[in-house]
This record gives sequence, C-alpha cells and structure tokens, in this order.
Amino acid sequence: MGGFFATANKGDCVFDLFFGTDYHSHLGTRRAGMSTYGDDGFNRSIHNIENSPFRTKFESDFHEMKGNLGIGCISDYDPQPLLVRSHHGTYAITTVGKINNLEKLADEIIKDGTHFQELSSGTINSTELVASLINQQDNIIEGIQYAQEKIEGSMTILLLTPKGIYCARDRMGRTPVTIGVKSDGYCASFEKFAYLNLGYRDFKELGPGEIIIMTPDGIKTLAAPAKKMKICTFLWVYYGYPSSGYEGVSVEQMRYNCGALMAKRDGMTKNDIDDVAGVPDSGTAHAVGYANESGVPFSRPFIKYTPTWPRSFMPTIQSRRDMIAHMKLIPVHELINGKRLLLIDDSIVRGTQLRETTEFLYLSGAREVHVRPACPPIMFGCKYLNFSRSTSEMELIARRIITEEEGENVERSILTDYCDPDSDRYRNMLEGIRKQLGFTSLSYNRLDDMLDAVGIPKENLCTYCWDGQE
Repeated sequence: MGGFFATANKGDCVFDLFFGTDYHSHLGTRRAGMSTYGDDGFNRSIHNIENSPFRTKFESDFHEMKGNLGIGCISDYDPQPLLVRSHHGTYAITTVGKINNLEKLADEIIKDGTHFQELSSGTINSTELVASLINQQDNIIEGIQYAQEKIEGSMTILLLTPKGIYCARDRMGRTPVTIGVKSDGYCASFEKFAYLNLGYRDFKELGPGEIIIMTPDGIKTLAAPAKKMKICTFLWVYYGYPSSGYEGVSVEQMRYNCGALMAKRDGMTKNDIDDVAGVPDSGTAHAVGYANESGVPFSRPFIKYTPTWPRSFMPTIQSRRDMIAHMKLIPVHELINGKRLLLIDDSIVRGTQLRETTEFLYLSGAREVHVRPACPPIMFGCKYLNFSRSTSEMELIARRIITEEEGENVERSILTDYCDPDSDRYRNMLEGIRKQLGFTSLSYNRLDDMLDAVGIPKENLCTYCWDGQE
C-alpha cells in the first residue's frame, strides 16, 4: 500500500509536507520520499524506512529542503517520488495503486526506444512506468488520463511541476484524495486527518477520475469526476487510521457500527462470554462496538508494546513479520486467566498471527477463545491495490481450506457458493478454519452487515476480495 501528502503554500511548505507525510506512516513500511519546488528549483530525498521511522530518517532533510510546492509519500514498494525530465518539462511524480499489466506495458514502451532502470528486485518501478506513459502524450492532463486508461488495476497520481501540483484520483476512486485549505494555501492528502493539526480545514474530496491542479492561490478542476465509484471497503475495516474518514464516513464510527451489527447477529451474552477484546490496534474499535451493543464488558487482555516496536520496523520476510507481530503483544494474565474471551480482529488473511495469539491466550490461562473477524472470509487476492505481500491466493486460509475440500482448480460457481454465509459449503469452511486455528468458536462478519456499517450503497464499494465481484 502507500500514502501521500502534497502542499502548495504562499510561504515555505516543508513543515507541512514533513508532518503531513509522516502522518501516513501506517500505510507503508519500506520507503518514503519528499520533493519540493521553489526559487532554487527542485529538491528531492528518498530513504529506506524499514528500520527507522519517517521522522528520524528525514530530520536532516526537514532542515535543508526549501520550496513552496511539495509532494511526499510513504510506500511499501517502489522508491519515489521520482524526478523526471521530459518534453513536459521537469516534474516530480508519486503514485499509489497497482499495475497488473506492468510487464506488457513496459514491453510496449521499450519497443518505442524507452529504457527503464531495473530495481534490485528485478522489477520495474511502477511510478517510472506511469511517467513514461504520461510522456507519450502532448500534455500532462492527456498523459495522466492515458496512463490511467492503459493501466489494468488502479492508479492515483500526484505530479509536481513549477506551475503547481496535479492531483489525479484513480478512475474508479478506489483510493481517496482529500483537499484541505487554510489562509496561505492548500494541501492534498490520502488521509484527511493528516492536515487537521497543521491548520487546514476540509475543502473537498476528489471524485473518481477527477484531476485538479493545486497552487497556493486555488484549485482548478481539469477533468470532471466520473459518476461510477468503487472505493475500497477495506480502508474502513483495517487500513484507514481511526481518526480518518472517506466519502463522509468516519473510520472509527464505521468500526463501532460494524461491531454492533456483529453483536446483534451473534447473540452472545454475559452467560456465554466474560469479556470482549480487540486485537490491537485495528480490532479495538470493532470490539468496543460489539461490547456496547451486547452489554458484555470490554477488556484489554493484551497490550501492544509500541515504544520500540513501531509499525515501520517490519521485516519483508513473512515468517519474521509474524514473529515481530507476536512479540509486540504483551499478555495481562489477570485479565486472561480463567476467562471466556471473545476476540475480534479486523480480518483473517493467512491465519498465522491469530493462531499464535490464540495459543498464547490459552497458555496464559484463557478457558475459551471465541473469534469474530470484522469482515467476511477473504477469498480473492486484491487486483487493484497492493494491500498484501501475498504472492498466491493459496496463502489465504479460506482458500487453503477450500482446496483441501474441493481440490485444486475450483470452479468459480463453487467459490461463489463458499462466499454465501447461508450455504453448507460456507459453514463447513468455517469449521475447517476454526479447527486449524484452534478457536473455541468462529463466526465472521457478514458482507451485508459490514456494508450496512459503512452506509454507502454497495455499487459504490469494492468488495472483490470477499465476493469476487469486479
């Protein structure tokens, strides 16, 4: 995944750019960058943040960079922003999204004589590819639209020029772009909370496919928004920061709603369980909503140790990531021993971390551990955003259980049946997951309840990872 922040101020923008970008640290763990433009031209800095938080790595840049226009990003993947010199002039560019046909597009461009710098991973920087597509057109606006049309997947683009900052939301609005305003300028942000403490107030949210240019003096729409939208629902369930919101819907409030609807359908009471707990941090708000609705007390039987374990310190090897995630959680034995716990997590992807969490709750004396994920079983790998490092859908616990039952190469109609919470196949799948992960009981949130918790019409929400509907 990744996040971004951009500023266009009448004075120096670096303070806002530095802290606005830092507020997106929950969206990326590997690389970050900033680029500015001012009287001295372009300036840019990129750092690896795998072993150190953004603020530490960019502290010296904060004091050295200058300019009144700037873009910044935090990413799980490619180094960016990139500085590009083309017939459009020099510009800096950063992107958030996923290109499923990257190799095909690269081969087409290479035939025209363009060359790419290959990364150490053996891949091409997707932001460099986007810039190459933009450069094939006569002007930047047509170039952005051309790039988004050619890309299979999703692509939101920020492009910094001496004249201003182009902000282009992806064509289906899968990722958000919110504009803030204050007396001396404007900002664009993935997370709308990122600018509130910097003195900005809400100005507008870009619509799907909308393109604007942002200067210290104003916002000009260059391409009107489309009517059809498919914003990612997982932003509310997990990735979005609690104090953020999208399309007018608060992340924290959605999670309260989600937990409450789960409790209503679940029907668990004080006769069945002693406490409701959330896996820190993304499961906490869901658990609060469940506890408030059910009347069962909310507790924190384990605490995430954060002083020396920031999210950005996460190895790229999955087994080590699982180990680090487990080491962060410190049990409170007095709240575990002899208890019947209902545990809510945002989701179950591979199941490794939640199985280990459940095991240490049992080892700490828990009598029962009932698990309630806040979203339905994840059945399909995301085609539109780089949300996971999974390289195969067979890494998903739900798909592994289905494969054990049905064999490989399962027909789509059968997968659709497994997505139906009222089907026998669905119930058998849940029982298989429950046994494999060692839970006392397991019940996922239903898709219809989760969408009701958001409160936006289903046709405007992407639910592909749960139901396979594009």
